[in-house]
Amino acid sequence: MIWEDECYLLSKRKFRENANIINIFTQKKGRVDGIVYGGNSRKIRNFLQISNKLFVLHNAKNESKIGYLKTELIKPVSPLYFNDKKRTSALISICSLLNVLLPESQPNKNIYNSFENLITSLKLENWIYLYIFFELNLIKELGYDTNLGQNEFENKNINETNKIKIDGYIYEVPNFLILKKIPSNFSNILINKSLNFTRYVMQNKFFIPNNILFPKSRVIFENYFK
Repeated sequence: MIWEDECYLLSKRKFRENANIINIFTQKKGRVDGIVYGGNSRKIRNFLQISNKLFVLHNAKNESKIGYLKTELIKPVSPLYFNDKKRTSALISICSLLNVLLPESQPNKNIYNSFENLITSLKLENWIYLYIFFELNLIKELGYDTNLGQNEFENKNINETNKIKIDGYIYEVPNFLILKKIPSNFSNILINKSLNFTRYVMQNKFFIPNNILFPKSRVIFENYFK
């Protein structure tokens, strides 16, 4: 089983004295894990940072066993935002979600392209709203459509919210998510309510039914907008 691909690093953990097991989101193979020997050396450690874009060469005896990866840096991402706590937290948050929610070895070009667009969009002023729309789209791509646009509501002020019942749960949903429009004003209250909504949906539909812990990094990110 030999293949090569481009990918983004989702997580890593130490394996033996001088190796790491990394989880990556590849363009053609989906989420894959593998062993990187020499991963603790200064040269490799410097670019094995969460969210960095890599080129990988995968080699495994068969599909049932973990493979070995040779890695090269394509594009550094995390170093661009070392001095920005919110953007750094956003990267860690979304990588943690993808690491848990993506099925193993199942490619999804829509999520991959959407994730890549989000990374590019982090440099924009309205990046946080694009992050929220990414989470909403991720939920849909994973098989659950909230169908927000099908709800009728009188208050259509883009800077306010509506209570909407979805599959027995009542959520407070910011109108900009329903209208699919980005507000012109930056509002911590609106952002926090949006992140609350997408978190509750993910917890109710993916995490709680499968007895999976919700990523702490996502909660930390949300708390930046309280």
